[in-house]
Amino acid sequence: MSTLKRVAIVGPLPPPAGGMANQTRKLGEFLTEEGLEVDIIQVNPAYFPAFIGKVPVIRAGFRLIQYLVSLKRQLKHVDVVHIMANSGWSWHLFAAPAIWVAHRLNKPVVLNYRGGYAQTFFEKSWFWVKPSLRKCQQILVPSAFLQQVFEQFELHADIVPNVLDQTKFYPMEQKVVNEQPHIIVTRNLEDIYDVATAIKGFALVQEHFPQARLSVAGTGPELNNLQALVSQLGIESQVTFVGRLSPNEIADLYRAADVMVNTSIVDNSPNSIIESLACGTPVVSTNVGGIPTLVTDQHDAILVGIENEQAIADGVIKLLQDDAFRVTLIKNGQNTISKFYWENVWRNLQQHYLKAIAEKG
Repeated sequence: MSTLKRVAIVGPLPPPAGGMANQTRKLGEFLTEEGLEVDIIQVNPAYFPAFIGKVPVIRAGFRLIQYLVSLKRQLKHVDVVHIMANSGWSWHLFAAPAIWVAHRLNKPVVLNYRGGYAQTFFEKSWFWVKPSLRKCQQILVPSAFLQQVFEQFELHADIVPNVLDQTKFYPMEQKVVNEQPHIIVTRNLEDIYDVATAIKGFALVQEHFPQARLSVAGTGPELNNLQALVSQLGIESQVTFVGRLSPNEIADLYRAADVMVNTSIVDNSPNSIIESLACGTPVVSTNVGGIPTLVTDQHDAILVGIENEQAIADGVIKLLQDDAFRVTLIKNGQNTISKFYWENVWRNLQQHYLKAIAEKG
């Protein structure tokens, strides 16, 4: 009989906060609550000594050496290794080394792959990626979208959704839209999230709701450009860049909002949509990547094409003006996100851990 007492999770931790980092931390907390011993091997620890972090190239070498030492030391004592993986250099520097160290220590590997660039990455790097994937006992993905990507490369992946913290993300009992609707964006300020389109869409919403306001929660390299756009549109008094928020603060922001807007141009299964629906806040989002497999247009969200501020504005206005439609979307959204509750995720994940242990023998 396979036993499961101790799990190693390999992945990033905040800071900076982000989808994978938050999931790594939360997974560790939930597994600990299930009575397991959990070792988290952080792929993004603070540099030691600290001055190394200021030296390009050399700092990467130092971090990699520290990482490999941690892997060899900590993986010796666990029953299964759960690796949080992404595309690009993150795969080559962190995921692949963890797979091979675990393999040499004869430890079963559960690979948890995520990220909207998977297909492009595989097409360019399959020669290097495939041997490592073949050493994994179980491959897990958070969406049907990524499952289909793996199928294209003749590998089976099972779906285990992202986990949602119900103690933080829950709805208000009642939410009524007034003459000062509150729109929010909760993505990092990076090119792939195209927050500029959300801001342009908000400017169009203001033509119908002059007292509407927009809160942008997140940080990133596009901050100055987005602030300049807000100034150019003349909506500085209605737009607030609130910066990076804690999980509790972001949950409060969802509950205080009337509509959440997501304008990403590349995506997989964004936690921002899941969390917003959990808080009873309807979503207008682009229909890219795995988002159409996460939510359904006009059922539990409004989905539109990319870089289309008019469509974003139209979706927001419809939600603000049509009470019955908004209430229906909110109710359907609550049903959609039930699969992300820990009790359901754990039932699924536990079976994959045990399968991986049994397969490794």
